[in-house]
Amino acid sequence: MKVNVVKEENNTVQLDIEIDAEHAAQEYNKACKKLGERVTVPGFRKGKAPRAMVENYVGVDEIRHHALDRLLPNVFADTISEHQYDLASEPVIESYKYELGEPLKVTARLELKPEVNLNNYKGITVEVPEFKHPENAVEQELKALSERFATLEPIVSRPAEANDIVNIDYAGTIEGEPLKGGSAKNHQLDIAHSNFIPGFAEQIVGKKIGEEFTINVNFPENYHEPSLAGKPAEFQVKINEIKEKHIPAIDDELAQKVGPFQTIEELKADLASFLEKSQKNENKTRAERVVLDKVIEQAQVDIPDSMINREAKVLMEEVQGKLKAQGISWEQVLDTQGQENIWNSLREEASKRVKSSLVLGAIAKTENIHPSDDDFLAKVRELATVYNTDEQAIFQQISKNPGLAQGISHQIMTQKVVQFLLDNNEVKYIEDKTSSSSEVQ
Repeated sequence: MKVNVVKEENNTVQLDIEIDAEHAAQEYNKACKKLGERVTVPGFRKGKAPRAMVENYVGVDEIRHHALDRLLPNVFADTISEHQYDLASEPVIESYKYELGEPLKVTARLELKPEVNLNNYKGITVEVPEFKHPENAVEQELKALSERFATLEPIVSRPAEANDIVNIDYAGTIEGEPLKGGSAKNHQLDIAHSNFIPGFAEQIVGKKIGEEFTINVNFPENYHEPSLAGKPAEFQVKINEIKEKHIPAIDDELAQKVGPFQTIEELKADLASFLEKSQKNENKTRAERVVLDKVIEQAQVDIPDSMINREAKVLMEEVQGKLKAQGISWEQVLDTQGQENIWNSLREEASKRVKSSLVLGAIAKTENIHPSDDDFLAKVRELATVYNTDEQAIFQQISKNPGLAQGISHQIMTQKVVQFLLDNNEVKYIEDKTSSSSEVQ
């Protein structure tokens, strides 16, 4: 076997491969036999048809493709290992000449990851806005828990109030046309905690059971469905039932309902511990983000368009999947935002993703950071816990899908590099002047 390597521009390498005629013929015959065992050729038992019959039935090109699938992976692997190439994508076969009795000639192209100039990635100082729970965070949590254990009492003697739960029928229209997904029967609505269009729930206050009325609202300008953004809508509403919430006292009895606590003081201590851990985790996440952003910002790399476009296509598929789950068609988004604008936005985000991956990979290579067997096993155990299964089931999935193992290893490597950056840079926490909520985002 001969492999001629030609380094080209734009981080590409051309491989001119020649495999001797005897080896190429052996693999062709193996592929032919294998395919012959899978198909039924009239007049023959599976695997017993002559080669000429299999070729006629399956097609010579199909047999060649199967033979190439057996021949080339090892060639690529040996070449990549010998030259220590870091591939940006799978090798691409551009042409081949495969005739029995002659050497097999293949021209393939490898796309390499671009060189990364890391600049400073150790010994830098970053400022991180520090997250802090408010001083009354435990009290807020207790109040939220008590509301979770609230009971509902039917009310018939008065109109709906701001803290009530109502059961309603509603049907929405826009410009006289029915609003898709804008109607329901016996819908339970918490007036004080409604996720309906702003202004909808407030107009229910003061209405009585059995009363039918009209609610007029405007969809927000930034509504997720562009075709509805900013438009006025009208809803015909009927109240079927009104219920009043009775919130229990924050005492020992509530603590016993919540969990394995005997007193309210035990519950408070548990909440305080939880809030302390969540605050610590949030600040670590913030530090990771700021350090990583700084390191990536200082690194220099010339990313080829091919890598950005591939990642942009992956992003587009992710966006399309999310939109479909929300009942929004991709065509609707294209109509309102424009294909060029969407593609440019996707490319911008893709460029950030690709640079991040390249920088992390370069640091891992420079610092010799890689997943160990123990790291991998720990991650498998973590996945088994998350998916409520056993380790063996995870390993079975990995054996069926080799890409899963690669994904797990990449995740471990990323986590180890990020931890390395935290350990080797200084984080100074400063006051977070923008934070006004106790919610961990």
